[in-house]
Amino acid sequence: MPDTNTQAQHSVDSFHRDAFRLVQPTGRGHRSGVDAMLVASALPGGLEGVVADLGAGAGAAGFAVAARCPKTCVTLVENAPEMAECARRSIALPENAAFSDRMRLIEADVTLSGDAREEAGLSRNAYAATIMNPPFNSASDRATPDALKRAAHVMDDTLFETWLRTAAAITMPGGLLALIARPASLSPILDALRGRFGGARIVPVHGRAGHPAIRILLRAQKGNRAGLSLEPPLILRDEDNRVTERAEALTNGQAALFGD
Repeated sequence: MPDTNTQAQHSVDSFHRDAFRLVQPTGRGHRSGVDAMLVASALPGGLEGVVADLGAGAGAAGFAVAARCPKTCVTLVENAPEMAECARRSIALPENAAFSDRMRLIEADVTLSGDAREEAGLSRNAYAATIMNPPFNSASDRATPDALKRAAHVMDDTLFETWLRTAAAITMPGGLLALIARPASLSPILDALRGRFGGARIVPVHGRAGHPAIRILLRAQKGNRAGLSLEPPLILRDEDNRVTERAEALTNGQAALFGD
């Protein structure tokens, strides 16, 4: 639901059946959609405490958590100046006034470590949950000429190690991690989880039944020593190309991925 009154380079878009709105670039950069809504759905609705949205972009996943989980506060962590400004403007929108006091923005690089990470405002063991919808296109994929979009979409070989190192440092013991990625990234994700997060629950996401998975959704717990479990798949569209009931509920903030 774009707002045609906004500046030409940005739009104001509605999510969760207009539970919140987001300022996003038009014609360039990353524009949030299903992925952000799905990773937000992986957290329990009754979660309490502060949630970090790493690489938040304009803040879609973090806003989706704040809108669905009323006992949370959300910290958006974004390094790209234009996307951080979109997040700042989104927090200030009057349509988001119901929970804007539970949102804050930190402009910082997710890969910071040690004292530099602390000085940026990302304190150790401070977050009840950390979510991420990181860049997951390979550098070998055809590159977009849009530098803003390329920064949001293209990962380097160490991405999951560095991002999950940060997640483990800032998430409190027993806290949750939720992420979305390509199936091809499962091996480096599991490697990076080792010794940090356990009890991983993985949901394969399929565009249609009978087709290969296009995404994986994962939730794990800091310090948990349990093994991983592969959950029933999420099918986004039925044989008639209609959005499935479950996908509709998850992407509109009406349900939680793991039923909690």
